[in-house]
Amino acid sequence: MPAPLKIMADAIRVLSMDAVEEANSGHPGMPMGMADVAAVLWSQFLKYDAARPDWADRDRFVLSAGHGSMLLYSLLHLSGVKAVSLEQIRNFRKLGSNTAGHPEWGHTPGVETTTGPLGQGLATAVGMAIAERHLAARFGADLVDHRTWVVAGDGCLMEGVSHEAISLAGRLKLAKLTVLWDDNEITIDGAVGLSDATDQIARFKAAGWAVKAIDGHDVGQIKRALSWAVRQDKPTLIACRTKIGKGSPTYEGTHDVHGKALGKDEVVKTRDNLGWPHQPFVVPDEVYKPWRAAGRRGRKALKAWEARLAASAHRAEFERAHAGALPAGAFARLDAALEEAATAKPAAATRQHSGTVLEKIFAEIPELVGGSADLTGSNNTFVKGTPVLDTPDYAGRYVNYGVREFGMAAAMNGMALHGGVIPYGGTFLVFSDYARPAIRLAALMGVRAIHVGTHDSIGLGEDGPTHQPVEHLASLRAMPNVNVFRPADLIETAECWKLALAAERTPSVLALSRQKTAAVRDAAGENLSARGAYQLAAASKPAQVTIFATGTEVPVALAARDALEADGVGTRVVSVPCFELFEAQPRDYQDAVIGETPVRVAIEAGVRQGWDRFIGTDGGFVGMTGFGASAPDKALYEHFGITAQAVVAAAKARLD
Repeated sequence: MPAPLKIMADAIRVLSMDAVEEANSGHPGMPMGMADVAAVLWSQFLKYDAARPDWADRDRFVLSAGHGSMLLYSLLHLSGVKAVSLEQIRNFRKLGSNTAGHPEWGHTPGVETTTGPLGQGLATAVGMAIAERHLAARFGADLVDHRTWVVAGDGCLMEGVSHEAISLAGRLKLAKLTVLWDDNEITIDGAVGLSDATDQIARFKAAGWAVKAIDGHDVGQIKRALSWAVRQDKPTLIACRTKIGKGSPTYEGTHDVHGKALGKDEVVKTRDNLGWPHQPFVVPDEVYKPWRAAGRRGRKALKAWEARLAASAHRAEFERAHAGALPAGAFARLDAALEEAATAKPAAATRQHSGTVLEKIFAEIPELVGGSADLTGSNNTFVKGTPVLDTPDYAGRYVNYGVREFGMAAAMNGMALHGGVIPYGGTFLVFSDYARPAIRLAALMGVRAIHVGTHDSIGLGEDGPTHQPVEHLASLRAMPNVNVFRPADLIETAECWKLALAAERTPSVLALSRQKTAAVRDAAGENLSARGAYQLAAASKPAQVTIFATGTEVPVALAARDALEADGVGTRVVSVPCFELFEAQPRDYQDAVIGETPVRVAIEAGVRQGWDRFIGTDGGFVGMTGFGASAPDKALYEHFGITAQAVVAAAKARLD
């Protein structure tokens, strides 16, 4: 190996083992094994400027094997990203440092996505590659022309989401995507062969990828493989046969080096074995010099790009889109339609209302890129006349994700992280279980990804309990930093879409009905859903009962109110389209909405969990206590007692 590349790679190895040793926690094996590949990639191929890790046209580097985070932190520090100082490396895994155990987007400059849950980095990178191709079609290759590189391990490729991701990438021929597989044949438990015998090269090739296998410690092979990858017309896999813990005399090539510190004696032996005479956390100038040159290598390209941007007719739109700001007048057509709807009060399924909203905003917000997990007609996510995003030009704005809910959600995260795109994707709400790990990472990172979850209750009817979500609203509401919207009619649906689009640091789930439901609002005006909950109907006499409801159960609550009022019981109705936004309101507003009536009842075609916040432990709840059944929606509501009569009975039982 050429001397500069050897010391550059050894610097990664030593920093990684020293940081893990200092923390007495972490994963030194993968960084030590992939150091040679990373050194060649970052010094000779990756387009980036360490002084501008947010440059819009930089190459994206995704460490899907996020447990090997010291590989990435070493690269960022050595190449000159100021925020990742030697002190931060020393404080690896310590509270307050920006060198967390697994890379966290928004926490550390240069980290492109939060990784650690294996496979998700790869799937997220597919979304980044989709966004790059789409934006190149929109703004031109002079502004958008970069690659996405992924380091993935055996565990990433075992995870099911990898299949979803690689098959989608292969179908779309994402030629600017390269996966560098750390083919070290080791898992935590031992050899990969203990649990997996997959021919990964054949698998990727079958999915439409170009594939190549190399010695991951041979610089010549690494260079030739990377040069080959950038010339292909399809996504590329480079299988890098490596030795985990490369350089450790005792643990190299064994599973013992995967996830624990080497130990003081072995650290000394490894230093001697590598010919590294320096003390822990000492990096000599002769090492920094080639690394800092690598960090500056893309500066000329950056300056040329900035000049092109300054002269581009697309500059204003490009900068607005990447800043995440919505266009002026984005909701003008929608607001006009809502004024008409306030009078017409259309009855329809809220999934249809969502489709109506999209029809009014899609052309006004060119960053919107939609899709569905093979349920387009059911999800109402397609706007008529929209070209499909596909090879060869990628100019379309609708992705056929196929039956890949997890892959879709992860790709949406990648698109949002890339910038310039606001992704939304649809599936049945019950299948949010498949997408949940990616929704959780979106929440953790704080990215704007909008999940359209239709068929949101037993109201979907005959498909039965396998498809009827009952616990899903409660489950999604339990997740921090996710706005779960369940609108009641067209006006609330439009309000919730506006809120989802405005929430730049929060993913959203729109829970929408299959069945028709009556309109409940007769005026647009103020976005009442922004409060999370609001009084929809006041009591005509001193209030004794408050009924809380969401979605399709709001009309049921209003019917129950009418019945109670007819019996002389003052009753108010509160619509609760979003728990999370309600909790963000001032305490006095929350108290006023919940009120002080002696009786409180909630109705929702789901489980009770979460509703005690509104009704108390002694409040009435009309909803589900188990799974659903196969039958028409009206029969199911009667069978499970989700009716106005049941609400009236629950209220009266507490008035006696």
